[in-house]
Amino acid sequence: MVEPTVAVLAGGLSHERDVSLRSGRRLSAALREQGLTVEEWDTDSGLLDRLRSERPDAAVVALHGGQGENGSVQAVLEMLRVPYVGTSSHSCRRAWDKPTAKALLSAAGYATPEWVVLPHSTFRELGAQGVLDAIVDHLGLPLILKPDQGGSALGAQVVRDASELPAAMVGCFAYGDTVLAERLVEGVEVAVAVVERDGEPEALPAVEIVPESGVYDYTSRYTAGLTDFFAPARLPEESAKAVGELAVAAHRLLGLRDISRTDAIVAADGTVYFLEVNSSPGLTETSTVPMAIETSGASLGAVFADLVSRAIRRSG
Repeated sequence: MVEPTVAVLAGGLSHERDVSLRSGRRLSAALREQGLTVEEWDTDSGLLDRLRSERPDAAVVALHGGQGENGSVQAVLEMLRVPYVGTSSHSCRRAWDKPTAKALLSAAGYATPEWVVLPHSTFRELGAQGVLDAIVDHLGLPLILKPDQGGSALGAQVVRDASELPAAMVGCFAYGDTVLAERLVEGVEVAVAVVERDGEPEALPAVEIVPESGVYDYTSRYTAGLTDFFAPARLPEESAKAVGELAVAAHRLLGLRDISRTDAIVAADGTVYFLEVNSSPGLTETSTVPMAIETSGASLGAVFADLVSRAIRRSG
């Protein structure tokens, strides 16, 4: 039996290019260990021609941010009828927009920190200081500001004093035109991977995240030694079950497929708060999904080789 040829799509032109390349390299090596023929393709202007002329049996989207998570590359793969691992283009778009994901989970009865979403134009047209004052009056302090779309915590800023708010807004707007201001809930931060097995989403053991700086920002995520990870998370059994149920619910409600990662906070009173979901989670040496897979007793290569097989069968 000839093993399928898999194209791992990584790189691209988003702010998260370097992280994506790291994910792509690690995933490619893991799939090769499973005996698959793997090619690493940068996602650039030559992608369409290459997909047509060197059509792989399947693709795996290892892109982060931009086209890899907003559904653009997935839509191209769908138009060219190339089987791929991951969520459909329409559902990627839904998950990519953080306020939309929060609203859907909230409507389904899951807790998520109170939030407000405002475009840059609102500050310009109504007066920045007045809008900032209204945000503090409405949500209180501390807050976390983040772009409404994007990943790797790029542009995310924690604000504990109102005087920090203007600079934090400027930093956030450097990565997008719309800001999500969210009440900061403090507690145990966890990431929960969900993998579909036999068509059913299954939550893997939660990974607890403890950054030295106290904030799980871009540097803390991707610099070895700056964050301590505990897999499985040091949670009471009831809380561990609750975060798993939340992650599976997010996967289902948002129409995700194959694999996803939900980020959450377990507050001191035991309440589990949904933060966001990622349809193309990182697979680097410091990423939580490979940790969760290993803790579950599986390997990164075996899990993704199975997902590749499922993607090919879907297209048959």
